[in-house]
Amino acid sequence: MLFTAEHEEPRRTLQRFIAAEINPHVDEWEAAGEFPAHELFRKLGDLGFLGLNKPVEFGGAGLDYSYALMMAEEMGAVRSGSVPAAIGVQTDMATPALARYGSDALRREFLTPAISGEAVACVGVSEPGAGSDVAEIRTRARSDGDDYIIDGGKMWITNGAQADWMCLIANTGDGPKHRNKSLICVPMKTKGVTVARKLDKLGLRASDTAQIFFEGVRVPKRNRIGEEGKGFVYQMTQFQEERLWVAAACLKAHERTIAETIAYARERKAFGRSILDNQTVHFKLAELQTEIELLRSLIYRAAEAMIAGADMTQLATMAKLKAGKLGRELPSACLQYWGGMGFMNETPVSRAFRDHRIDSIAGGAEEVMLTILCKGMGTLPGMGQ
Repeated sequence: MLFTAEHEEPRRTLQRFIAAEINPHVDEWEAAGEFPAHELFRKLGDLGFLGLNKPVEFGGAGLDYSYALMMAEEMGAVRSGSVPAAIGVQTDMATPALARYGSDALRREFLTPAISGEAVACVGVSEPGAGSDVAEIRTRARSDGDDYIIDGGKMWITNGAQADWMCLIANTGDGPKHRNKSLICVPMKTKGVTVARKLDKLGLRASDTAQIFFEGVRVPKRNRIGEEGKGFVYQMTQFQEERLWVAAACLKAHERTIAETIAYARERKAFGRSILDNQTVHFKLAELQTEIELLRSLIYRAAEAMIAGADMTQLATMAKLKAGKLGRELPSACLQYWGGMGFMNETPVSRAFRDHRIDSIAGGAEEVMLTILCKGMGTLPGMGQ
């Protein structure tokens, strides 16, 4: 069994925190286009939620991945996708490779403050011409003695305007594109790092997302995570946790959207009866609830495989693929049953519609997920011939 009685106390603590410290403020943060990441992360760090499965010696709780998954699932109770997205970057996107492959000195410098919430992290992968296709990134970190000098840029960087450091992937050599990249911890206040602009997004309105340029940015080579040239492999491993997080964080959010739609459709009348009494409506909501449970089972199975040390690439990819599809279908279907009110920004279903559209893009586009699955099945053109 994935979750036990040991998970219940931290689960209840997190639920109370979300109810008291996050949900009362999300509308204000959405309107402002930003939330106070340092303040909120420090509170989460004080409660131990930013390092549940990170090493004890660097401030983490040293627990297995099931606790991180529990947290991701509870994040779905936040009444905005923006804050969970930013927290997920901190816990499951910018720090897993550092925790797993970084030197002790590097982990003390960057991982420890990320776990305590003293520092906000971001992850620098996507570029204007290379998002899901990580191998095609152009940002370069050339060797200069004991330093790297970084030139290039990153795009769509969550936490980018508030971050203290970035887990950056850059080309550090001229070899094959899958073996010429490295992950580097880059302090955002380093000379030559420019937050060019905050991006105006369709959804996740309270999550600051930035375009960032690097011009002659000098960082010591000791800031490299693990071996030079292994960055692509490290990032692909890091992606597995990111994809599971994206999938898990949508579960309770979708359940809330269905519950709110049921309540509204029951009261809304058309042609002499409630909208909910139409078979097409209550049947569709039952089908969508079933899809959530199927996704939950797939996520739990992938997590169990991870904890057991098995390769869960296919399962995590399937979960991400399914979460992306559900993120488009479920809010759209529910919005329809709200009628004109569903088109109003004041209605929660409209926020869900905007926020969950990213689920089939972030962390690898849906088409990339399908390509990974086909590789695993041996069905891509050119394979097995």
